[in-house]
Amino acid sequence: MDERLKYAPCGYVSITHEGIVIDANHTFLDKMGYQLEDLVQKHIESIMSTANKLIFHSYFYPFINLNGLVEELFISLKDSKGQPIPYILNGRRYENAGVEIIDCVLVQMGKRIDYERELRSAKKQIEEAYWEKDQALTKLQQIHAEIERKQAELMEINKILVELSNTDKLTGLKNRRYFQEKLEEQIVQYGNTHEPFSVCIVDIDHFKKVNDTWGHQTGDDVLEKLAERLTSQSRKTDIVARYGGEEFVLIWPNQDIAESKANAEKLRQTVAESTWQTGSITVSIGIATFTEADSDATVLKKADQALYASKENCRNRVTHIMDLNQ
Repeated sequence: MDERLKYAPCGYVSITHEGIVIDANHTFLDKMGYQLEDLVQKHIESIMSTANKLIFHSYFYPFINLNGLVEELFISLKDSKGQPIPYILNGRRYENAGVEIIDCVLVQMGKRIDYERELRSAKKQIEEAYWEKDQALTKLQQIHAEIERKQAELMEINKILVELSNTDKLTGLKNRRYFQEKLEEQIVQYGNTHEPFSVCIVDIDHFKKVNDTWGHQTGDDVLEKLAERLTSQSRKTDIVARYGGEEFVLIWPNQDIAESKANAEKLRQTVAESTWQTGSITVSIGIATFTEADSDATVLKKADQALYASKENCRNRVTHIMDLNQ
């Protein structure tokens, strides 16, 4: 690593395409309390919580693979004491002697923490001011106004961060993390009502060929347009999300096997009959309807198996997992 990068005013970490740490600068190591040997040859996810691993999988990897670049990813990493340190991460992929390397710049996100500290400080000042309210009435009013302003700013920051953590930047759909949360909620509701629901995985056929022939920008346009098609064909109660790459996932409440197959076929036809910049675009679809024996993992696995069957049977088709059991 260049000597200047070692002591840059921000963290700098290099990882392989598989996520293995190969280098880190002194700034990052000092902040996190690690020695270089603590991290080298270990997976970057080894210093992430489960929630942040999910963010990393649903945002970082798809964008690096599609664009070779990730910008402004909000993520927390665990220091040597296990405490979360918030960072804004920017990453870029490049090849060195035929080996793919991803360089990550990590800037600690202290603004939100500073707001919280200022808010606590302002509240403490209020408590002190009450003891001297006759002499400090003007000061107390100023502090109240400052607290309201800080609270409004903090609420806005939290709102933005929550939205960013649940939204796919390219398509504007909800992301894998949000989908997983809603799937778990749907399973809880199923336990109470036993109303059927189905999970659908939609995959663009030959999407790599689109990128290779037309370029990644056109590929991004196809992803955005498909997201619009999925949204326009969905009900308000449906959950539509980008699972990663060219895969999209949907939760269809109150839809049994027959209803989900009919809905998926309508969706498949809509995509096939749409006008695309690249000519013809088709999708393969896999469906699973939740049963009492299922969990979030098994229903997704079944939908994925059904999708694989659609791919194996010439693509541009709909397969329900129950079709494979007949």
